Amino acid sequence: MIKAVVFDMFETLVTLFEGRTYFGEDLAADVGADLFTFRKEWHAIEKERSIGKYTIEEGLELVLKKLGLYTAEKVKLGAAKRREALGDSFSAIPDDTFLLLQGLKERGLKIGLITNTFSDERDIIRESRLFPYFDIALISYEQGICKPDPALFRKMTEQLNVKAEECLYVGDGGSGELYAARDAGMHPMQCTWFHERAFEPHIPCPILEEFEHAEHQADILKYLDQMKEEK
Repeated sequence: MIKAVVFDMFETLVTLFEGRTYFGEDLAADVGADLFTFRKEWHAIEKERSIGKYTIEEGLELVLKKLGLYTAEKVKLGAAKRREALGDSFSAIPDDTFLLLQGLKERGLKIGLITNTFSDERDIIRESRLFPYFDIALISYEQGICKPDPALFRKMTEQLNVKAEECLYVGDGGSGELYAARDAGMHPMQCTWFHERAFEPHIPCPILEEFEHAEHQADILKYLDQMKEEK
């Protein structure tokens, strides 16, 4: 019996492909860097940015100094534009996302969040209208580890006080999360409702045929209701 639903954040509850998108190529252009060399150095510290070693500002300063392009103004500009783009994403959370979360609450289910985030993403998640819905939120920037580390999934079940097999895990599939959830004993489901918005080279995850899929947020509630009826 499912007692909890654990979600990914980006491309699951909210999409970055909304409004003013701001990815590595945009950041490189704004700071006057060659895209190839900037992307190489920026991606090299992605894990460190995800586990709280560097804030966005600190990471950008580090990369720009390595490339000989550092100015405080460039760091401020890049950080501000990232925040603007995130603001667009979190201002356009679909109503269906809130209906899904409310539907879970009405069914008496616990709700968890496991997300890989940088410092600015952590801040906006905590400020968002989504955050009060989570019984437990494990944010990589705060936890010091990121998906697909099994420890995050164990910690989630422990803090929700449920067994792994009592958890449905819903995510777009990035960062190997669905495999990690399955290995942890959860029921993984790939959500595809934002999939068509993504564009190369930023497609988070292809469709993974080995997992069950939800094309719409309401499909999660239908799935849970069906499971309950079959019991």
